[in-house]
Amino acid sequence: MRPAAPVQYFNRLTQKIENESIYGEKPLRFIYENPLGALALHSVVKRAFFSRFYGRRMSAAASKSMIRPFIEQYQLNEQDFADPVDSFRSFNDFFSRRLKPSARPLAGGDETVILPADGRHLVIPDLAKCSDFMVKGVRFDVTALLADSGHASRYLRGSALISRLCPTDYHRFHFPCSGMAATPQEVRGPLYSVSPIALLRRPSILWENQRYITRIKSDLFGEVAFLEVGATCVGTVVHTALPNQRVNRGDEKGYFRFGGSCVITLFEPGRVCFSPDLLEHSAAGREVYALMGQEAAKAI
Repeated sequence: MRPAAPVQYFNRLTQKIENESIYGEKPLRFIYENPLGALALHSVVKRAFFSRFYGRRMSAAASKSMIRPFIEQYQLNEQDFADPVDSFRSFNDFFSRRLKPSARPLAGGDETVILPADGRHLVIPDLAKCSDFMVKGVRFDVTALLADSGHASRYLRGSALISRLCPTDYHRFHFPCSGMAATPQEVRGPLYSVSPIALLRRPSILWENQRYITRIKSDLFGEVAFLEVGATCVGTVVHTALPNQRVNRGDEKGYFRFGGSCVITLFEPGRVCFSPDLLEHSAAGREVYALMGQEAAKAI
């Protein structure tokens, strides 16, 4: 069998193209690239009970022993943590850790859309022209994503920011712009992985998986749709922001429990211009690694 090609991304911090170290790569490749693995995927892995089972393991007191090796293996900066490592009662407690505000400063002013999470980011400047999303011939399905044709009509010629969080990333997500945020609406679905291994096989995972949709009414950006997409082992999405309230960009919206996950931000047409590095590398089919609070786009 030919060795798998590495997954590459552009690192905004180092200004270099780098190879992604995929957490759990071997089992992911077996499940999503091997016919035998497909049996496990559809009978067990994508189902909610599997993620709940794994989530309980990560919340058990015994999982605390995993924290220090994880920090060392992935070279996480403890100076950014809001709480000392010894204070975490389980791996899930550590996984959803808070950071010091100084660790994620916000770029620009109100005219700047910030990245809502740490991770690897991809943009689609015109959803109407996106006919090869990750795989040739696959159109990004906004109507399926929002599960509401009327709501989706706002964004059919709009744009999208897709932010993919790896298990090694900071897993709290924040509002990308200021405005009035409605109550999150749940859309039920399976829990496929959102790793690049899975998405390159099945991009439709993003509009099939369980997800939550929040409408944000912004003076500068019109109506913005913000979605949290669940994934394998992400049995819980926790919303910490109060619904139907005025929010400021950078305010915490919530967090994911253990696993890789994804947030998607949709904009109406003619509202934003994405940052040059996001446009350049997304056009080449390459994600950009960057941090929450950094610039994603500016108002037009």
